[in-house]
Amino acid sequence: MAFATFGIIAPVLSVIISVFMLGLCIGAWAGGKSIQWLTTKTRSSAIVFYMLTELMIGMSAFAVPLLFGLGGKMLLATGAMDSLRYLVFSAVVLAFSILPWCMCMGATFPFVMAYVREQDQQNSESFSFLYVANVLGAMIGTLTTAFALVEVFGFSQTLGIAAAGNFSIALICGCLARAARKPAELIAAQTISSPTPIEPIQRRARQSLGRWILFSTGFASMAMEVVWTRAFTPVLKTQVYSFALIVFAYLGATFCGSLLYRRGVRNNSIYNAAQLIPIVAVAAFLPIIVNDLPFLGEVAKLSSYLSSGLLILSITPLCAALGYLTPSLIDQDGKGDPARTANAYALNVLGCILGPLFASYLLLPWVGERYALILLGLPFLPFYLITSNTLSVGYRVVTALLAVVVFVWSLVGPNDLAAYLTRIHCPIEVRRDYAASVIAAGTNRNKRLFVNGIGVTELTPETKFMAHLPLAFHSGKPESALIICFGMGTSFRSALSWNVDTTAVELVPSVKESFGFFHSDAARLTANPKGHIVVDDGRRYLKRTSKMFDVIVTDPPPPVEAAGSSLLYSEEFYALVKEHLKPNGIIQVWFPGGETKTGQAILRSLQESFLYVQCFRGIKGHGAHMLASMQPLQKLTTEQVAAVMPPPAAHDLLEWSSSPNLLDYLNEVLARPISTRMLLNSDPSIRVTDDQPYNEYFFLRRCRLFSPPSFTGRLSSNP
Repeated sequence: MAFATFGIIAPVLSVIISVFMLGLCIGAWAGGKSIQWLTTKTRSSAIVFYMLTELMIGMSAFAVPLLFGLGGKMLLATGAMDSLRYLVFSAVVLAFSILPWCMCMGATFPFVMAYVREQDQQNSESFSFLYVANVLGAMIGTLTTAFALVEVFGFSQTLGIAAAGNFSIALICGCLARAARKPAELIAAQTISSPTPIEPIQRRARQSLGRWILFSTGFASMAMEVVWTRAFTPVLKTQVYSFALIVFAYLGATFCGSLLYRRGVRNNSIYNAAQLIPIVAVAAFLPIIVNDLPFLGEVAKLSSYLSSGLLILSITPLCAALGYLTPSLIDQDGKGDPARTANAYALNVLGCILGPLFASYLLLPWVGERYALILLGLPFLPFYLITSNTLSVGYRVVTALLAVVVFVWSLVGPNDLAAYLTRIHCPIEVRRDYAASVIAAGTNRNKRLFVNGIGVTELTPETKFMAHLPLAFHSGKPESALIICFGMGTSFRSALSWNVDTTAVELVPSVKESFGFFHSDAARLTANPKGHIVVDDGRRYLKRTSKMFDVIVTDPPPPVEAAGSSLLYSEEFYALVKEHLKPNGIIQVWFPGGETKTGQAILRSLQESFLYVQCFRGIKGHGAHMLASMQPLQKLTTEQVAAVMPPPAAHDLLEWSSSPNLLDYLNEVLARPISTRMLLNSDPSIRVTDDQPYNEYFFLRRCRLFSPPSFTGRLSSNP
């Protein structure tokens, strides 16, 4: 939901994670400080205050979407998305929208710990007990939401289901509060132990080291989560499922590690930090090594599930080790005291706050995914050196060798896309920014653009037709065009050949900067007073501009299942487009092909939004150009289209054609119209909306359809 409002860029994801963790930090600290005073002052059980926090958390399901909408409108005045002003104020708006509710979430830990202490004064490991339960719930919630609930119910109803869960918890807590001890007995039971005024120096030093480890593990692990999301995208493909799988694996491994710690508590056999740090130091580099495996690409061709599984498994040893280490250090520090435990937990969460911001705003733009992971793994090596003197010689030697091997491999064995292209002597330009890592590669016509490792476009005539078709079909003389998704700049270049005022909107700054790599005349085109390139989210640009256009061209970035695509295929987006189309204005929508029902959903949303729709098969025989308007679209012949094209436009269209004959070339597309009536699914619910992005959430659907036919195989050539 934040992507739809604030843009599909890494800082949005990072800010949400960091603000979420900031809320947990403040809530845990404030809850631990205040719970004794609250229960004493009100003569109530701690479970009463837990009940109130759950009620507040449930209210967030209804408040946050409203706050996102209000904040998004306020940010329209801050300018383009690449401005420092926008990045700062969007972070402030996101924080204001979700921080209060996350503080309530953070307060739940000390409040429940205080309730456990009311029931059992001798329990000094209550944090880890609750931590295991909480992580298990988070793991199930993440998996069911991403892979089932949103696909079936959409975002709004899923939030309602989650709120119902919070309200149910509050109801159960109310029942527990009624059964709690009498107030006088409660107050007598609340003898919170406090640390002795003077502690042995050795113990204080050990406690200080433990707190540094807590902060560092929180910082590194959450920063790595942001980097993993970008680094694994080429294999995991869509951001929604890749992020959900990473979070699920993170939480699942954390749960297993915490469960193992709880078993150790019961058996009085606990591994100490010195034994676990070497495992963490080695495991931190495993994702880099697995991502480097030369056969991973071949495995992905055979089975995307198997290659995805290998990557996900690579992060589990680190997460499991941290799942054991974190609650054990917090239990040792807190000794069951809600206030002390909350302080230790807040320190860990403080690292979780700073880590994603550091990764998104500094590491990824400066050094990219690979070296970001290496730098984030480095802090564990000094901890290993500090704590290893208590280990046996054999364990120390084995773990030291492993640490050296994985660290050296990470440094000298790069097998990423840029390194591969360099090895095969392919000319490349690598750029990084806060939004993405961008590689421009190739020579002559064999050039490609990669964003976060995914090939998003190439020098193809399809991108020329995206501009030429709607401009030719426009009744009257078109004067302005908007290109949403700049890519290589081919559509922008083609629109300018009509001598119309052309604006292109691109989300990733480095993509705009790569224009000159793909087209030798880029400098001349960018200097053209009728050409404008804006770095912004396409939807957000339409919301903040008052300009009207004769033609709007959309070329959603692949894969078609990505969030960036669903937000440009939805009915809400088309409603926004209609507000910015002049009379007789036309929108061109490109669909590259894929699952039949996905193509039907995209067409249904377009058909429901506009009165008139025409479709043509792509020139290479796959994909579809969809033209839509609120006024009747002309039924033009090939000769009529050729007649309205200015000479520079005709020259531009034929630039990459094997045939110099314009009529023959146009006929390859215009002679193959697609019947929208025959293509539409009879089920009107198969459509794309912001609340239920049909193309983006497909797991259950594709599990039921073992091998769905491709969209191109179902296109009818009958008008």
